Amino acid sequence: MNKERGFRRIKIKNGIYLLPNLFTTASLFAGFYSIIASIQEKFFIAALAIMASIVFDGLDGRIARMTNTTSKFGAEYDSLADLVAFGVAPALLAYLWTMFFYGKLGWLAGFLFVLCGALRLARYNIQIGIIESRVFNGLPIPAAAAVVAATVIFFDEMGVEGQFHEPYLLVIVVLLALLMVSNIKYYSGKDMKLFTRMPFMSFLIVVGLLLLIVHSPEVMVFVIMVAYAIHGPIWWLIKFIRETREKKSVQDK
Repeated sequence: MNKERGFRRIKIKNGIYLLPNLFTTASLFAGFYSIIASIQEKFFIAALAIMASIVFDGLDGRIARMTNTTSKFGAEYDSLADLVAFGVAPALLAYLWTMFFYGKLGWLAGFLFVLCGALRLARYNIQIGIIESRVFNGLPIPAAAAVVAATVIFFDEMGVEGQFHEPYLLVIVVLLALLMVSNIKYYSGKDMKLFTRMPFMSFLIVVGLLLLIVHSPEVMVFVIMVAYAIHGPIWWLIKFIRETREKKSVQDK
């Protein structure tokens, strides 16, 4: 009887490891589906698939930590899935939606996005435990992919159908690629305590923000993702100005 119970415990424990990897597989599938949708010129669907992939990617790590089933295999698998879902899929979406109008410059910008995304993932993997968890070193690749997807969704809401012949996204893709490999710090949100007490006004602000997202999700998601992408450079600039002033004040003394 004891042996049978022990066997069941081992079987259950090994089965739990499957759960986070299933979410990683779902993220990979959504990214692959986005590629198929982009090829079929279903750009809005492709953008939604990338957003779904981001949700699945966020869940796999949290589930692994909650169930204490983190593993090196899961981390490597997650990185490979991220490269497809958040590197190749948004780059192809951006290229087929608007950047192909610019010929070689367009696909080079797409490749730069994929390359910088791969470098960003590789650097993140070797910096785990070195860089404080409160911040990311460089723009996270899911956030870069979200900006591309949110841009497509936003312009679809504005009435743009099919391909979009404007240079905006080409510039955005190049900037996102450079931000991913930069040393600019981004807030990770890992120290956010959702279940602790907060000031009443903070609670009202959060509720108000959620209501705005529900009222106009296409616009608000675009605004939030762009705001996150630019908050890193703004944070760096404020810090640089503050340090420069402090150095100048010390020299004046």
